[in-house]
Amino acid sequence: TAAELRDTVGYVTQDAHMFHDTIRANLTYSKPDATADELMDALEAAQVRRLVESLPNGLDTVVGDRGYRLSGGERQRLAIARLLLKAPRVLVLDEATAHLDSESEQAVQRALDTALKGRTSVVIAHRLSTVRNADQILVVEDGQIVERGTHQELLATDGIYSDLYRTQFSAELNAELGAEQLSLS
Repeated sequence: TAAELRDTVGYVTQDAHMFHDTIRANLTYSKPDATADELMDALEAAQVRRLVESLPNGLDTVVGDRGYRLSGGERQRLAIARLLLKAPRVLVLDEATAHLDSESEQAVQRALDTALKGRTSVVIAHRLSTVRNADQILVVEDGQIVERGTHQELLATDGIYSDLYRTQFSAELNAELGAEQLSLS
């Protein structure tokens, strides 16, 4: 049934939707009977518990229409907490780390690592850091799957994925090469 499908699948998009309501209400939208402990566990796993505890009204802080009182990374992590609270078997992440600064992306990535454990996940991403640890990566170009494999396998093929990876991580790769050259000296 449609209700069973909704219970089985959870998703987070690049523009995590927040209601003009409290953090508690935004979280319990996915699980209305959630206990206080479940809420705090989800916030902890989503790397946002400290932020919520630091707010004067904690879980009862109103986030504003579409969560405008929060940063993009904070909204994403609250959306991930909501997803964790729901505990679906299948996750769909559609550009969940897009438009984030590197610090927010790292926190969201840690939260996603927790969210993805033990679940079937479909991750749509342009930032390759989001998919690096995936069991299987599909590279799609013009609506067609043009490459398939693990991160290491795709890097070894010298195709589209490895080109994108080199472009996105050139500074990181240069730093690794520099450190390697220093250790050889």
